[in-house]
Amino acid sequence: QAVAELGWATPTAIQAEAIPLALEGRDILARARTGSGKTGAYGLPLLQHLLRVKAAPSAVAQAVRVLVLVPSKELGQQVVHSLRQLAAFCARDLRVADLCAQTDLAAQRPVLMEKPDVVVGTPGRVLAHLSAHSLSLRHSLELLVLDEADLLLSFGFGEDIKALLCHLPKIYQALLMSATFSPDVEALRELVLHNPVTVRPPEPQLPGSSQLQQFVVRCSTEEDKFLLLCALLKLRLLRGRALLFVGTLARCYRLKLFLEQFGIPACALNSELPARSRCHVITQFNRGIYDYIVATDEEAPAVPTEQPPRKKRRSAAQSKGKDPEYGVARGIDFQNVAAVINFDVPTTVESYIHRVGRTARADNPGTALTFALPEEQDSLVPIEDALAKENGESMLQPYKFSTEEIESLRYRCRDAMRSVTKQAVKEARLREIKDELLNSEKLKAYFEDNPRDLHVLRHDKPLHPAIVKPHLRNVPEYL
Repeated sequence: QAVAELGWATPTAIQAEAIPLALEGRDILARARTGSGKTGAYGLPLLQHLLRVKAAPSAVAQAVRVLVLVPSKELGQQVVHSLRQLAAFCARDLRVADLCAQTDLAAQRPVLMEKPDVVVGTPGRVLAHLSAHSLSLRHSLELLVLDEADLLLSFGFGEDIKALLCHLPKIYQALLMSATFSPDVEALRELVLHNPVTVRPPEPQLPGSSQLQQFVVRCSTEEDKFLLLCALLKLRLLRGRALLFVGTLARCYRLKLFLEQFGIPACALNSELPARSRCHVITQFNRGIYDYIVATDEEAPAVPTEQPPRKKRRSAAQSKGKDPEYGVARGIDFQNVAAVINFDVPTTVESYIHRVGRTARADNPGTALTFALPEEQDSLVPIEDALAKENGESMLQPYKFSTEEIESLRYRCRDAMRSVTKQAVKEARLREIKDELLNSEKLKAYFEDNPRDLHVLRHDKPLHPAIVKPHLRNVPEYL
């Protein structure tokens, strides 16, 4: 009934192969790209297994029977949401606990004391609960799912997973889902799986050109990148919602402040914001409250960048700055994204695939635009080679665009770029973190009582440390 409500008419390739095997109780190692329906592929058999246990004639004690490990808090929230949607018509019998949401362990203890059927969390958080004895799995666990297994390892959770396995029973069914099969994933397979079936439906890494159009724009200077983006958004050449990916956190804010100069609101999504704020940004974007997100796709505990000075009373966990359980390029289900703009060329082929995989999901069309400077050409070559058609022709078509036609916007663009200084970027980062921390704490209790008011809280408000020149907002007819 829930599947019908979600409008799933036919199973995806991974679902068609994995679901029957999972229902037989087999261990599975599945590889499928982002957006291919992996959550449904393990979610449906997992719920079916639990319903079967509950329907047994002899009464069974309530216990945590399923553990789903995810690499980031954002993905955890999404998995919980998907499982609750699938279990919508049997919610009385099945409880799903989200260990990704709140910050302190004590707040989650009451939830775990009720012994929910399914627990979803990051390895670090689950291990903390196991060590604190607020969660016990040794006598009850029947099914273990590792979602985005390759990311779990690249996020540095390898040691946590090994430590966690000591708390599990000797026999349980395990499902390992991954977008890539790296040597690390193979090592994890040896640890977790017992005589597994490998499921690798034949599918391209990205949708075909009829569904996803990929373009590359060769820009000669940094200024050209900003000018082109300004023209695309301001002259409405780009329709619909877009994700803009940049290489570093500082550039994330630089681009946000640049767009603010032209009256274009955008959210900066990055690992320095509190988890609750990040999840709220994604939810509001999916609801269509704003159109542009500027994101960094830092994969896991990156080398810390220079941190803005913080107040001393912040907790130890927050004072580390970036959140190690943050991940945006992968797994997160941004809905109805019309375009992905690689403002900076991604450094690896995987990163390109995961960024561009945010658009053209399910059967929706999408566009990917990559802005490349001459010095970024070296990073672009392996991407073009990896995605070449069978005849060797590149999937990344040149974007036909006459730069002369937007020359009249250049002086305005230069004006805006001059206003966005390093100091302005630093102040913007500091201000946003302060604002979001205040919102996060102050409003937590309020929104629990008034959930309808939550949509009023927006994340794309101007930060304005740069002086905003009012004339830049409007593009006069003569331009």
